[in-house]
Amino acid sequence: MPPTVVPAIPALHREVRLARRGNGELTEDHFTIAEVPVPEPGPGQVLVRTRLMAVTAAMRTQMAGMRLPMASFAAGEALWGSAVGEVVAAPGGGFTPGELVHHPYGWREFAAVEESRLRRLDPEELPSLAAHLSQGATAWGALRLAAEIRPGDTVFVTGAAGGVGSMAGQLARRLGAGRVVGSTGSERKAARLRAELGYDDTIVRGAGPIERQLRRAAPGGVDVLLDTVGGEQLTAALALARPDARFALVGALSSQLGGSGVGGAPVELDTALVITRRVALRGFGLPAHPDLPQEWTKEFGQGLREGSLVFPHALLKGIEQAPRALCELTQGRHIGAVLVEL
Repeated sequence: MPPTVVPAIPALHREVRLARRGNGELTEDHFTIAEVPVPEPGPGQVLVRTRLMAVTAAMRTQMAGMRLPMASFAAGEALWGSAVGEVVAAPGGGFTPGELVHHPYGWREFAAVEESRLRRLDPEELPSLAAHLSQGATAWGALRLAAEIRPGDTVFVTGAAGGVGSMAGQLARRLGAGRVVGSTGSERKAARLRAELGYDDTIVRGAGPIERQLRRAAPGGVDVLLDTVGGEQLTAALALARPDARFALVGALSSQLGGSGVGGAPVELDTALVITRRVALRGFGLPAHPDLPQEWTKEFGQGLREGSLVFPHALLKGIEQAPRALCELTQGRHIGAVLVEL
């Protein structure tokens, strides 16, 4: 094979910074783009040129300074997040220039990354570089490990058009679910969920009480919940929970993207229902399962190549489009993952 050609390293690069904190509607005024020197990798670090980055709903909450498992963004400093890049300098020798890697410092064109925070990517594992930024690993782990989905289960996925939910319907079907129901914000999205993404039926926020819609869509009750939303949708799922139902909780979009400001009221659960129906509620996050991304990549690659899985995503081009990408995600403009190509 011919040697890998690594592009020259410029003196300056661009990064997206948080201009100001704030609740309410997210706008591009919350961000600023700065031109700064390309960082020098220190001991144990590698210099990576970012090629693709993901934006997620949790980033809106990080901008508001709410309590989260991860740190909040600071005004005047660059944001960060899941990204795919190319090694351009590796002084320590643990990596080789030209290697593709996953790293946690998106929102900038170049990043000095600790070797321990890099994960090598095999370009042959998935049909596209973008697929490495799928949130399918979360859906896969939540359904398989937290909810322990069983053949014939009725599964309810909240936020079904998001990065996790758009994969979860397909994966629930792949894991043997008998019926899959998803919630979303518009009939346009609902139609795509039913036609393309594994959902038998849908409920639409604003089209009537969630519990009433869910009783229509899942008349026999709910065995499994994969919840990315919380709020009214979580309480509705509990009202329809069958005995020994398993709820996997992976997000709280009702508070993260609340129209009246980030925060939202805490959800109230009927503990008597939890007890009498023996409902298991488990939080799920990828950091507790370090081997899961590799397992998921193998499953995802096979599904994409045989056509049994698809990767819904929107792709915006240019780091200057990153603020718009996050604004559009919070407005519910897209189906699936929202990515930016740098």
